[in-house]
Amino acid sequence: MITKSTVDRLIRFDGGGLPVLSMYVTLGYDGLDAIRTRLNSLITEIRPLTRDPSFDRRAQLSLRRDIERIEGESGLGQGTIGAVAVFSCSEGDLFEVVTLPRAVRDRIVVDQTPYVRPMLAVLDEYHRACVLLVDRESAQAWELYQKELREIGKVQGRTLRKPDYGGWAGFAEHGVRNKADDLTKRHFRQTAALLGEIFRTRDYDLLIIGGQHEEVAVFLDFLPHQLRRKVAGTFNLDMDKATTEDIRESAGRVIADFEREQERRLAQEIFESAAAGGNAALGIDDCLWGGTIAAINTLLIQDDAEVPGVVCDESGWLARSGETCPLCGGPTRQTPDVLNDLAETVIDEGGLVEHVTADTPLKTVTTAAALRFSLPPRP
Repeated sequence: MITKSTVDRLIRFDGGGLPVLSMYVTLGYDGLDAIRTRLNSLITEIRPLTRDPSFDRRAQLSLRRDIERIEGESGLGQGTIGAVAVFSCSEGDLFEVVTLPRAVRDRIVVDQTPYVRPMLAVLDEYHRACVLLVDRESAQAWELYQKELREIGKVQGRTLRKPDYGGWAGFAEHGVRNKADDLTKRHFRQTAALLGEIFRTRDYDLLIIGGQHEEVAVFLDFLPHQLRRKVAGTFNLDMDKATTEDIRESAGRVIADFEREQERRLAQEIFESAAAGGNAALGIDDCLWGGTIAAINTLLIQDDAEVPGVVCDESGWLARSGETCPLCGGPTRQTPDVLNDLAETVIDEGGLVEHVTADTPLKTVTTAAALRFSLPPRP
């Protein structure tokens, strides 16, 4: 499973100038023979680099061993539905295979750093969520992350079964001596309190509430302020008839809608700030300059956009072209996608990177950024 620590570890990999092979292949939607054919096609694209005179002998041998190892992985991604990412630098002692929960575009990249942008885009989409299905007498909670749904607590008839948290056991103490409405209010109040316990013990990004609309609407009034801020949305589902797949799909749609709305909101805020003369940058060149001087707090990149460019490994200069770094006078190196280097730089400086798939004005400029400070003139 892809995690932020996986991405961070790859971003910080230093091969000392050796080539790093990064490959992404979609799996599970056709047979192994078809997958192997696509994999071989990708490798054919970069095989000539093993004899490229611009690579020294050690780099050529490293890349050759990378290809041999990948070709020798006969079961690569077997049983996976989604995609697999492979990162290899034999001379730098790197070989890592990461499974992704959804399909991505097949591609292979050779550069001095791992190509992590597709992983970042996938990671953007998957929030760790607590999903609660509730009615007037029962409550059931799951953890949902990267399409994996795991039950963490279940209450039926106000009697606990298979709890994951000690607080759920309090339901067993409550009988039926109160009126139905009072019992429902008490049930909702205690369910909300136990949700608070769950969020204190687990780091969830979102809360998603499902059930009959009228009951969910009443239950939301019992949530404390700090939990209401976590609610990404609700869905309508009959608790007695819902299957695990129904819950997964319903919660997944809520998360997808939440993500698109978040993208639109971030884009609107940055474009409005730029129009008002605030600390914002629009367009590739200004964002590359902002990344160079660690000025970017939040970076938006149009999903699947790729821009070739140059990097100075000495000063951190990022640009679309130029053989000489204007900051230190040293030589630059070419990179197949300078936006990947920009994203890595922003993350390394503690910033946020968001890949945008929603329909926003970002399509016209490719990148936009909220800045920590206004940009000085570019050298």
